[in-house]
Amino acid sequence: MATWFVLALLIALSVFAILLYNALVKKRQMVEEGWSGIDVQLKRRANLIPNLVETVKAYASHEKEALDNVTRLRTDAAAVSGSDIAGRAKVEGALTQALGRLFAVAEDYPDLKASQNFSDLHNSLDEIENAIQMARRYYNGAVRGLNVAVESFPSNLIAGQLGFQKAEYFEIEDAAERAVPKVEF
Repeated sequence: MATWFVLALLIALSVFAILLYNALVKKRQMVEEGWSGIDVQLKRRANLIPNLVETVKAYASHEKEALDNVTRLRTDAAAVSGSDIAGRAKVEGALTQALGRLFAVAEDYPDLKASQNFSDLHNSLDEIENAIQMARRYYNGAVRGLNVAVESFPSNLIAGQLGFQKAEYFEIEDAAERAVPKVEF
C-alpha cells in the first residue's frame, strides 16, 4: 500500500513539474512574441524615416541638423543588437524625440505642412507610433508574467534548475518623455 502511495506521489509531483515547466515555456514564448511585435513596428518606422527626411529636405534644406540627427539615430537603432532590449529602448526613445523635433521644424514651413506626401507620411508615422505603444504594452505584460513565474514559489524551483531568467522591460529611459506635456493657451 505504501509503495502505491509513494508511486502516486511521484507521478503527481512529476505531472506538477511538467505543468510548471510548460507554463514557463509558454510565458517565455509570449515574451519573445511580444519583442517580435515591437521589432516589426520599429522596422516599419525605420523604413518610413528616409521618405520623411527626403520630403522635409525638399522644403527645409537648411534644417540640416534636425535631418542629420534623425538619420543618425535611425542608423544607431538599426545597429543595436536584438537581444539588447535596454539599449534598443534608449536609442528608440532618442529617435522618437528627434522625430518630434523634426515635426516641430515642419511647423515653420506651411508649404511642407500642406504637402499631401508629408501629411501621408505624418499619418503613417502616427499609426506606427500607436502600434509601437500597443506592442510595448503587450511585451511588458508578457515580461511581467514571466518574471512573476520565475520569481514565485514553486515555479522558481523549476525555473532556476532549467535556466529560465527574468526578462527586461522595454522602458522609456529619458525622463523628459515621461513628463506630462505643458499646454499653454
